[in-house]
Amino acid sequence: MKLNIVEYPDKTLRKKSCEVKEFDASLHKLLDAMNPLMINTNGIGLAAIQVAYPIRALILNVPDEDGEQPPENLLEIINPVMTHKSGETTYQEGCLSVPQFYEDIKRYDNVVINYQDRYGNTKTLDADGLLAIAIQHEMDHLEGILFIDKLSYARRKKFEKEYKRMQKEKKHAK
Repeated sequence: MKLNIVEYPDKTLRKKSCEVKEFDASLHKLLDAMNPLMINTNGIGLAAIQVAYPIRALILNVPDEDGEQPPENLLEIINPVMTHKSGETTYQEGCLSVPQFYEDIKRYDNVVINYQDRYGNTKTLDADGLLAIAIQHEMDHLEGILFIDKLSYARRKKFEKEYKRMQKEKKHAK
């Protein structure tokens, strides 16, 4: 299965994702294809909508202390629901769908989610630090929200200007 990352400003990224009801081979195939794409593009999280599948599925693999992302640390999160959030932190986020742009974003420092795995089994995850930030970032994608939507008006205007300039440079480089 060949997947491509959908990039801003593609309207697909604004779609609200639908609940996964079938935990079948096609879901497994999608999850299996998303992981190498995420790793090969230096991501730590990827929502299905970012590869043009509007379903409530995401994967995460936060690097360990050596900067590695071993396959056994991969989290496949289907139909997540946040049940608790607390604390506040700011982290410089980036996004595979908004390449080469990073910005400080405020998030909850601790979150608890209920979700299903690829087989439909119900799980609970209590996360803090970078994992909690990544969960919130990817869950936003499921709602059609990008991290740039959380910027102040002034920062958003600056982003739009920088992004247009970068797109122009990209075109001229071809």
